[in-house]
Order: sequence, then structure tokens, then C-alpha cells
Amino acid sequence: MNIPFAIRQLPLVADPHGIIHVTDTRVPLATILRRFRVGETPEEIVLQFDTLALADVYSIVAAYLNDRAPFDEYLRSENAEDDAAWQHGHSQSDRVGLSDRLTARRDAQVTFLPL
Repeated sequence: MNIPFAIRQLPLVADPHGIIHVTDTRVPLATILRRFRVGETPEEIVLQFDTLALADVYSIVAAYLNDRAPFDEYLRSENAEDDAAWQHGHSQSDRVGLSDRLTARRDAQVTFLPL
């Protein structure tokens, strides 16, 4: 059987940290899916990222609409990792004396008088 068109995989690649991006771009899959889920069209998404090809966004959206479960699971895991990283950074911050440091910084600023 001779197929007159190419059957291609989704234009996605994973970086060393496991974040999935659109091939040949730095645009994360999560960004495209989140924008689509809030109502942006593929055309609107492409207008925001000049490295994206409209056909790639359409193929990703089509795959998402055909089988949402793996994409939703990926988004959940991305959100969990983001939350964990934020919690870790937040717990590591030096909040002791923060108010005093901010007040001292404000008081040390030079005030310019109007001419």
C-alpha cells in the first residue's frame, strides 16, 4: 500500500530536565495546552511565539483533543513540580528580619526634592 502523505509524530521533545518543548523552540508544551484550555486558538498562540509553526500547534491541539488523559497527567505533574520548587525556595528564604531590612533600605534611599 502506497500512502501519499507522511505520517508524523508530534513535534515535541523533552529536555534533560523532563520538560517537554515544541521541537526546535523553547516553548513548553504546558504553555500551549494552558493557553488552549483558557480559550486561545492555535492562531492566537502562534502570534505570541514567533518560533512556533501553526501546523505544529494544530497537531498538538488535535492530539490533546483526541486523548486528553496523558496531557492532563503531564500538566498535573508539571504543576506539582512547580509547587514543590516554590515551596522549597520559599522555605529556604531568609524571612527573619525581612521587615527590618526593607525598612532600612527604604530609609536609606535618597529623596529628591522637586525643583
